[in-house]
Amino acid sequence: MKKKSLAIFIAILAAMSIVLAGCGESGKGGEDTVKIGIVQLVEHTSLDQIREAIIAQLEEEGYVDGENIEIDYQNAQNEQSNLKTICQGFVADDVDVIVSITTPATQVAMGETKDIPIVFSAVTDPVAAEVVADMEKPGGNVTGTSDVISVEKIMGLAQEITPGFKTIGTLYNSSETNSVSAVEALKEFAEKNSLEVIESAITSTNEIQPAAQNLAKKCDIVFSPTDNTVASSIATANQVFIESKIPFYVGADSMVKDGAFATYGVDYEYLGQQTADMVAEIINGADPGEMPVRTMDEMAIYINSQTAADMGITIPQDILDKATDLAKEDL
Repeated sequence: MKKKSLAIFIAILAAMSIVLAGCGESGKGGEDTVKIGIVQLVEHTSLDQIREAIIAQLEEEGYVDGENIEIDYQNAQNEQSNLKTICQGFVADDVDVIVSITTPATQVAMGETKDIPIVFSAVTDPVAAEVVADMEKPGGNVTGTSDVISVEKIMGLAQEITPGFKTIGTLYNSSETNSVSAVEALKEFAEKNSLEVIESAITSTNEIQPAAQNLAKKCDIVFSPTDNTVASSIATANQVFIESKIPFYVGADSMVKDGAFATYGVDYEYLGQQTADMVAEIINGADPGEMPVRTMDEMAIYINSQTAADMGITIPQDILDKATDLAKEDL
């Protein structure tokens, strides 16, 4: 009888130790772990830079993947159907926060949940894209960071480096809201300055080379905004424009790093850091609907001196003195 009681007592102690061990978990999969789903439209330098900066900044603020947060990063490879599947998976997994990189990723995420906080990044015109109702008070479960560019400042830079142009070609994906907004701004600038805009709207990366070749025959300079389709295959466009000696002005510093000529734009690492700050605030209880969308006030000139040399263009010294040469620096 005593032996039987002792065996039961030992079994109870063993069961209690298992329960206590489970309650004490604080690493990946533990009760205190915050789950963050990151959905990215496509892989290219700009978006990769944002994602890497988000993860690094979260770690800087004490949120380390595998310790107190669990990051599930998914890339849609520029396929709308993949975006939907990824976001549905995040909702099914009951993640605590969704980080959506680009406008299409954000729009799809919004269609899948009205409850899980969504923090977007690299949405150029959140209101026009119907991502938020108001930049100061987004409302709902969505907020984030905008990479809105100043087309006027980029064209002003073009007038300083390569003055005398009359025709501006524009290479962009007409289905990207960000790009359409920027092209409209370009048209307004052109109208004010008696310039001509020649559009070449594409729908896939397969169309970039013929579109670029067509623009190279007709234009003095070419402009592409922060367009994900162009950025994902920018080497193709760069080759055409360098060979044709057509200055290629773009919307993102990373596009210049990848070989485009120049831009006056935002620092995408800083954009990612600001996005991470907003994620951290939400983890700590902030209401995304009450958090103003952040725009990047700090902009800078970025050039690629190697591209300039390949085209035989001399960049004025006063521009060189204040520009970041991405042919010589790592982003």
